[in-house]
Amino acid sequence: MPPLFPERASTMAGRVDALYFFLIAVSVFFSLLIAGLIVYYAVKYRRRSPGRVGTVIHGGMLLEVAWTLIPLLISMVIFVWGASVFFAMAHPPDETLNIYVVGKQWMWKFQHLDGTREIDELHVPVGRAVKLIMTSEDVIHDVFVPAFRVKADVVPGRYTNIWFQATRPGRYHLFCAEYCGTRHSGMIGEVVVMEPSEYQTWLSGGAPEGSLASAGEKLFQDLACVTCHRADSQGRGPVLQGLFGKTVELQNGETVVADEAYLRESILLPSARIAAGFQPIMPTFQGIVTEEQLLELIEYVKSLHTQPQASSK
Repeated sequence: MPPLFPERASTMAGRVDALYFFLIAVSVFFSLLIAGLIVYYAVKYRRRSPGRVGTVIHGGMLLEVAWTLIPLLISMVIFVWGASVFFAMAHPPDETLNIYVVGKQWMWKFQHLDGTREIDELHVPVGRAVKLIMTSEDVIHDVFVPAFRVKADVVPGRYTNIWFQATRPGRYHLFCAEYCGTRHSGMIGEVVVMEPSEYQTWLSGGAPEGSLASAGEKLFQDLACVTCHRADSQGRGPVLQGLFGKTVELQNGETVVADEAYLRESILLPSARIAAGFQPIMPTFQGIVTEEQLLELIEYVKSLHTQPQASSK
């Protein structure tokens, strides 16, 4: 007989299950209570003779207060508990193992920072927080790993992320939980959780072509981006050293954080948000670079964060 619930294999799984079981318990308790009271009062106050007239009841203040306050208190408990779980799932730890995910009809493509690539299979170490930075090449997909109790939409044109920390080695199912076309049911995969030493051994056997950042650096040179984004502040574009994660002032006076989404937009739609002090002369690379190449360029820019920043973007 298959298990009623998937196994728990992440640090968040227990918290999600506790909230879920609490909701079930509340629903079952009040369902039985209300159904029982309906039957009880239907029997107790049934009309015992055809000519009998029921007594008029005007209610009571204590009863009114009780059935108002009790549901309110239960709702507040659910809200606070649910919000705490949501915020814990939405805010990954400061130190995470970042892995890029690209959804495509009908496969999952994973890219590790060292350049290792996987399709429909993701290897991660046990006991370490893993952050998935995800986008789609075509339609909306959805990453769902039941054993980890994590699930998030993968949307074309933007980056979403989830994080998890596996607690036990093993192989765990990965599903697309958003209907994405005729072969949606076949868009499945596995998350392979390994001991740290085994993971390092596995990782050392891949990516002979170099890291994601080094591939992005080569692409940066090939696309002639270096002619405008110079480190000496003499180029026609902003300096990229130290840019990632910083606040960028725009021409219209607004500010934006230079995260993955901003870098992606700056490459594909460079005129959308122009950095203060620069002209909209950068050409668009939409249709020129693939989603995988975008990730390489973004990771290259992120790798420059240790260098001093001479100008802001």
